[in-house]
Amino acid sequence: MREMDLVVLSRDLPDEGLRAGDIGTVVLVHQGGAGYEVEFMTLGGRTLAVVTLAAGDVRPVGDREIAHARNVA
Repeated sequence: MREMDLVVLSRDLPDEGLRAGDIGTVVLVHQGGAGYEVEFMTLGGRTLAVVTLAAGDVRPVGDREIAHARNVA
């Protein structure tokens, strides 16, 4: 995964208000892909969180997936 790639969160992050399946954008790659800085935004463009995640916490978006909208607090 590279900077600006869309990724899917693999686990809930309740402290950040994020759920497994939420989609974020890689903004920084750490140590050749050992971890990622990922920004999660609303569809309206408001940043919800920017979090540092291990490689196993996110995965690439699949070609046969569709986004799903949900309300956030």
